[in-house]
Amino acid sequence: MPRLLADVGGTNARFAWQAAAGAPIADMRVLACADYPTLQDATRAYLDALGRGTPHAVAIAIANPITGDQIRMTNHHWSFSQAAVKAEFGFHTLRLLNDFTALALALPDLPAHELRQVGGGTAQPNAAMALVGAGTGLGVSGLLPNGFGGWVPLEGEGGHVTLPATTARERLVMDGLIRRYGHASAERVACGQGLLDTCLLLCEADGVSLGAINNAADVTDAALKTGQPQALEALNLFCAMLGSVAGNLALTLGARGGVYVGGGIVPRLGTWFDTSPFRERFETKGRFQPYLSELPVWVITSAQSPALMGAARALG
Repeated sequence: MPRLLADVGGTNARFAWQAAAGAPIADMRVLACADYPTLQDATRAYLDALGRGTPHAVAIAIANPITGDQIRMTNHHWSFSQAAVKAEFGFHTLRLLNDFTALALALPDLPAHELRQVGGGTAQPNAAMALVGAGTGLGVSGLLPNGFGGWVPLEGEGGHVTLPATTARERLVMDGLIRRYGHASAERVACGQGLLDTCLLLCEADGVSLGAINNAADVTDAALKTGQPQALEALNLFCAMLGSVAGNLALTLGARGGVYVGGGIVPRLGTWFDTSPFRERFETKGRFQPYLSELPVWVITSAQSPALMGAARALG
């Protein structure tokens, strides 16, 4: 009973094939969401190129809350009915889940060589794990022990919590985001567009032209290659805010099993991230600094999306 697996974000949709439950995940292909009018068009393009017919079961991990039949993506224009997609393709089983819920399901199986530790000590076995990741949006999830040797993944939207500022420059950015969007959520800073917005707001405050900076990759390049002051400050602020969010989540879950950082942005920063303000802000929680200082944080460096493995696990 072959399976189609997908990890759909706001920028890219990753598809893969699994010959049966427990079989290797193979034939992964990355399609740009902007190149396809609908999810159905992207799915059909992948299946037609693969030429293996209709899979028996499909699991789609998508960057969106799953609250009913109708799906409307938060950071992309795709929207669809689960029932209509299932009927259109003739799938026997169609399972949708949040992309970071799928990634959380994959955490226990991530090999050590696909993880880079950033501070902390040793994880406690069979303890809660926390997960955050910045890309087109900010994903937040976790994995809790069920008491019977298994795990329960969290399905939430923690990326949209209100983000507090702790410095004058952070307040400046928060105020600018509130003027622009009406709410300064964690995602408004800790994502690709947030990195660009932060750099723009800092440049405006300092009377400096943004120049040729047009996207998050430009901000990162300006920060790390040329040391442009506002770009470097924006990148440091991004890492600090991500550290605050991760620390909040670790305290909320009691994540003695460690904290994982996924998403597309942080892995591309390489080891620069390890000396960024992330870890300091992760631990800056007053009386609970000693508690957090012991928790290990790992950056997920997997070449293939681990959410595909989580999607496979969701099918059983």
